[in-house]
Amino acid sequence: MEKWQFWIDRGGTFTDIVALRPDGRILAHKLLSENPGRYRDAAIAGIRELLEVSPGATIPGERIEVVKMGTTVATNALLERKGERTVLFITRGFRDALRIAYQNRPRIFDRHIVLPELLYAKVVEVEERIGARGEVLVPLEVERTRRDLESAYREGYRSAAIVLMHGYRYRQHEQKIAELARAIGYSQVSVSHEVSPLMKLVSRGDTTVVDAYLSPILRRYVDGVAEELSGVHLMFMQSNGGLTDARRFAGKDSILSGPAGGVVGAVRASLAAGFDKIIGFDMGGTSTDVSHFAGAQLSDLERAFETQVAGVRMRAPMMSIHTVAAGGGSILHFDGSRYRVGMQDRAPRRRSRVRKIRGSCRRDPGRHGRHPRPRAGRGGLH
Repeated sequence: MEKWQFWIDRGGTFTDIVALRPDGRILAHKLLSENPGRYRDAAIAGIRELLEVSPGATIPGERIEVVKMGTTVATNALLERKGERTVLFITRGFRDALRIAYQNRPRIFDRHIVLPELLYAKVVEVEERIGARGEVLVPLEVERTRRDLESAYREGYRSAAIVLMHGYRYRQHEQKIAELARAIGYSQVSVSHEVSPLMKLVSRGDTTVVDAYLSPILRRYVDGVAEELSGVHLMFMQSNGGLTDARRFAGKDSILSGPAGGVVGAVRASLAAGFDKIIGFDMGGTSTDVSHFAGAQLSDLERAFETQVAGVRMRAPMMSIHTVAAGGGSILHFDGSRYRVGMQDRAPRRRSRVRKIRGSCRRDPGRHGRHPRPRAGRGGLH
């Protein structure tokens, strides 16, 4: 028997669904990604509506062949810094290694450098050290580490990133700490030799922290969708442009899940139309993604292996996409000292455009360099 197929793009503002019916007809459906008054999840609600299944009723998994989804859940959590509260365990003496990083100065003439916000909220130094050739210079203090893990757990941390010097190759200390963390009850334990088993402490550490920060958010969403689609083959788009089973979908591979699907679709459409050199501009409600393609086939997609997204460095294969945290649904507002615009300001029920400011702005005479103060009109700021 022929079954339904669903392709879903779950964005920050809207969720778009394309469905292939058993009779070969193609349907398109669009919903607000956040509408708690009507449904818990837009993707599931859209599938229900297309299958004509009433809210609350079990979705008949036997009628669905596959669901393939790209999601910006992790992307937006990273851009808005709304990931899981994370504690970093790192070799003693290197507590600031990820903050110091490579001391790159991409804008060398800027007098005021604003560093991106760190993803981890707490750092714990581990008494241990393994040399570059595998010699144990400082044995791991197991009991002390256990106490530190228990202390962080009591403080409310449930996600841990473990990054030790030369841990990519000599893994025994990282493995022991991970074992202790899981026994204590940490729900997310990201270990550098599993997440990014390559040399270079900073890039390996950054990638591990990203995984610990985003995986719990992503897992909650994926588990919620999988629970509703019992027995259905569920797949997610990864940042590298390939699909993976929902059970293997990890935080570090999800950053550009939604945008990557857009790039693959744009390239396929352009090649079918006879164009082999394109610039992709994908403006959603919460973010805008720009990409480039110049090739003869899909395998010529441009990818990066060390990249930076929203001020966060990571080392994982992903599409070469530049993401800006502002989209059609961003709203301009005055926070009391300056004008701000971005994803935090979006609201699903507002129109997808920047609202105009009623009234006018004036600068106080003699106060050069100050931000303009708003003179509110009858409607104030919107």
